[in-house]
Amino acid sequence: MNVFTAEGLSKSYSETPLFTDITISLSEGQKMAIIAANGSGKTTLMRILSGKEQPDRGTVSKRSDLRIGYLEQEPYFTPGSKALDCIFPPEHPLLHAIGEYERIIDQGEEGDQVELQRITDYIDSNNGWDYEARAVEVLGKLGIHDLDKPVEYFSGGQKKRLSLARLLIEDHDMLLLDEPTNHLDLDMIEWLENYLSRMNKPMILITHDRYFLNGVCDTICELHNNTIYLYKGNYAYYLEKKNERDISERSTVDKARNIYSRELEWMRRQPKARGTKQKARQDSFYEIEEVAKTKLDSAKMQITMQMSRLGSKILELDYISKSFGKQLLMKDFNYTFKRGEKIGIIGKNGSGKSTLLNMIMGLIKPDEGKIRAGETVVFGYYSQDGITLQEDKRVLDVVKDIAEYVETGDGNWISVSQFLNHFQFTGSKQHSYVSKLSGGEKKRLYLLTILLKNPNFLILDEPTNDLDIVTLNTLEEFLLNYQGCLLMVTHDRYFMDRLVDHVFVLEGGGKVRDIHGNYSDYRSDSEKEVARKKTEAAAVPVVETKTTSTKKKFSYKEQKENDDLEKLMASLEKHKVILLEKMAGGSTDHAQIKKMSDEYKDLEKKLDDAMMRWMELQEKIS
Repeated sequence: MNVFTAEGLSKSYSETPLFTDITISLSEGQKMAIIAANGSGKTTLMRILSGKEQPDRGTVSKRSDLRIGYLEQEPYFTPGSKALDCIFPPEHPLLHAIGEYERIIDQGEEGDQVELQRITDYIDSNNGWDYEARAVEVLGKLGIHDLDKPVEYFSGGQKKRLSLARLLIEDHDMLLLDEPTNHLDLDMIEWLENYLSRMNKPMILITHDRYFLNGVCDTICELHNNTIYLYKGNYAYYLEKKNERDISERSTVDKARNIYSRELEWMRRQPKARGTKQKARQDSFYEIEEVAKTKLDSAKMQITMQMSRLGSKILELDYISKSFGKQLLMKDFNYTFKRGEKIGIIGKNGSGKSTLLNMIMGLIKPDEGKIRAGETVVFGYYSQDGITLQEDKRVLDVVKDIAEYVETGDGNWISVSQFLNHFQFTGSKQHSYVSKLSGGEKKRLYLLTILLKNPNFLILDEPTNDLDIVTLNTLEEFLLNYQGCLLMVTHDRYFMDRLVDHVFVLEGGGKVRDIHGNYSDYRSDSEKEVARKKTEAAAVPVVETKTTSTKKKFSYKEQKENDDLEKLMASLEKHKVILLEKMAGGSTDHAQIKKMSDEYKDLEKKLDDAMMRWMELQEKIS
């Protein structure tokens, strides 16, 4: 049964249609992703579905009691508001009480204990601890700690995470998420992926993260050529079926074009038809003409850029160290780059990833150590803060200011117009003003201005943010064929897996670890290490010791969390035993067995998560 339906939606800006007569419906628990090129109207469609914008035609209907939460690309908060009130608004008494509880707990012994007890009693009487547990998990995982900080002092990324936290803590029936992974580090993205995949609520999301799509969504909705194509499956299924559709569509169009050529000659020879047969053939001709003139996606063009040769000395990081205040980002980091290396940088937000890139580019000086670049090195630096495009220029003129023609790796020359075509700036889009481009299109154009300068050492800081999947695939192919060195920061796991040879992991405390392999190799090694530590911890016998005055103690909040975790783990273990007994009972109902199997996997995941958090708490006082 559908809980949400959008029927016959059409939307145009000026004379340009974004989509025409499209219909989307969502059933209970269904998770749909919208995929489209930048500028195709994804965000506009999401705003219409949320009720923030009206379609030119069509209707949006939903179940009368359905509460919808909407994560916008650029969330707005009232200036002067504190993060606490944004997440736990005063108009929601229970959430507000939980917010006050969190604030007093963070104050430790200085907090108002009488007020704390009053709030605790109120939350108890309203069964609010589920909200509190969700709030603790969400705020911690999204790195939101300073709840008394006014929102105007938050960065754009922090505001996005604040908005996401508010959405996940509130009790919505359905979610609309526009680029939820933007501004999240890799650990946050993986946590959010698991969180949403376990959530049994309908949702529609826009994201370019292909691993995220594959892990969360069960339906892919492709917005292409102003219409909608639905695929009932995850991203891997979508790729398979889209390829089949493209082959079938190309075959149909090729056949129609052959018939069209023959019929066109007949049409030119005929006087205006009066007979029934001639009239029917003419009508058929116009139908064939419409199919024959269908615009197909152009075949992929492989482009490699001609670049100056790298010498024997490329780039040396000679025991560099960098701190900001008391935060040590890296200590005595030493590395010599080799020709053709492709390296990814991994680390939590604020761990120093962009700082390392800026030091290499000479924008920030290391506290200690030297950075030496070879004389033949030509850097190309794509920076998140470096987009400086002239809004009153046309796209084609922006790139022509850099070059009229581009020399390819095989010694041929192509026009910059052909180069723009390769990166999805086709036809009239090349003559559009920069001011008319979407945010993703501007970033794509800025990236092209970097590539057109033929660098032999590319440094990319979050190049995938706001790029559509079509452009990501094109960029991946380009970088796979790129002969120079590549150093990049990205939160796109799929993108990193396809491109890098090894990764620098900024672990905190000044430590930078060099791991050979891609991101999945790193995660696999990390999971094995976690499993090894869990096994060792389980094998160590528990020995009661007297608490000395020098031993660290839990805070009130940590003690409560520790107690709750122990109760939760015991409950989950008991539930697992009961479920195993049922599964061993010999039921032949396939659907029931599948349901119990999925439930068992979910229990194991929850138990692992609880165990990991419990171990973190134990380490604090060990």
